Amino acid sequence: MPDGAWISVSVVSHGQGALVEPLLHQLAACPDVGQVLLTRNIPEGEIRVPESLVSRVSWIDNAEPKGFGANHNAAVALATGRFLCVLNPDIRLSEDPFAPLVRALEESAGRVALIAPGVTDPAGHLEDSVRRFPTVWGLFKKLIRVSDGRIPLDPTAAMTEVDWVAGMFLLIRTGEFLQVGGFDDAFFLYYEDVDLCERLHARGRGVAVCPSVLVVHDARRQSHRNARYLKWHLGSMLRYFLKHPRRIFSVNT
Repeated sequence: MPDGAWISVSVVSHGQGALVEPLLHQLAACPDVGQVLLTRNIPEGEIRVPESLVSRVSWIDNAEPKGFGANHNAAVALATGRFLCVLNPDIRLSEDPFAPLVRALEESAGRVALIAPGVTDPAGHLEDSVRRFPTVWGLFKKLIRVSDGRIPLDPTAAMTEVDWVAGMFLLIRTGEFLQVGGFDDAFFLYYEDVDLCERLHARGRGVAVCPSVLVVHDARRQSHRNARYLKWHLGSMLRYFLKHPRRIFSVNT
């Protein structure tokens, strides 16, 4: 383990052991991953861990289900790594993304606090994991299909600074995550990532993506198919605008 490159990876399973197990095998092959914080948000059967990773896994079993931010905030209390990676169970790693992401953070000379890879779907198409900050005007343009707020990326770029990146894969210095207060637990699901990036920008800290580093995401747009997820989505959107009212009137999207 290279000195100073220790990474704590936080993964939350919502009865998703079948999704988590392949990811654990891929994490086991990443030498910079020193700890996996594995939260079982609801009771479920055994999640099998590869032997080479067993000593690096810290288990968290919730008595009651928590939201996205609350789960990762609780996990980081056990983190021993210099860096924290928030990772969805349905992310897949075709190669080790951690070394180039850490290197990009270090080369920013402290300017960038949070970084993410480019994200593709299983067919290799780039997903909209990087966007401009939401505004009411931007949501209206999305509704009438003029613009959805995504930021075009140069796939050859080493690093591009952006407004916010989706929470499916975030890498941040653990100390900086704690200094900014982690995620806002009041967002049960959705917009926690946007809010975190807003607060980092407000502190003069950058958010970036490395388009040349790619991971795969089997996206599950629950808010489009499930009334409960849609309710969470709309509630989080309202909370975001109430918390950051200047975004209500901005037309920069």
